[in-house]
Amino acid sequence: QVQLVESGGGSVQPGGSLRLSCVVPGNIFNLVDLGWYRQAPEKQREWVGTSTSLGATNYADSVKGRFTISRDNAKTTVYLQMNSLQPEDTAVYFCNAPLTGRTTSVRFHWGQGTQVTVSA
Repeated sequence: QVQLVESGGGSVQPGGSLRLSCVVPGNIFNLVDLGWYRQAPEKQREWVGTSTSLGATNYADSVKGRFTISRDNAKTTVYLQMNSLQPEDTAVYFCNAPLTGRTTSVRFHWGQGTQVTVSA
């Protein structure tokens, strides 16, 4: 069973930044697209963005221009750099490998995620 481990969450004020990390097993890191997702309280999980295995990235409109996904091949880790955070970004953030497009259909079991809280 593939296990993805997210970390780096925390509490920040509006306008602040955080960088989330997700360690991916080395045997699959370069073979799959990797995505970030989030689930706010009482809301459905939503897609945030994807880093494809070919190096492209794409983002949900709500985070475009503020969030950046990157990969570190040596560490088999995918990052989510979040800038200009707003209260509406408060959620538990997850990483996974997308099956299709900009949906929450994914390849692996969901991990525990990492909590991001944005408040004054």
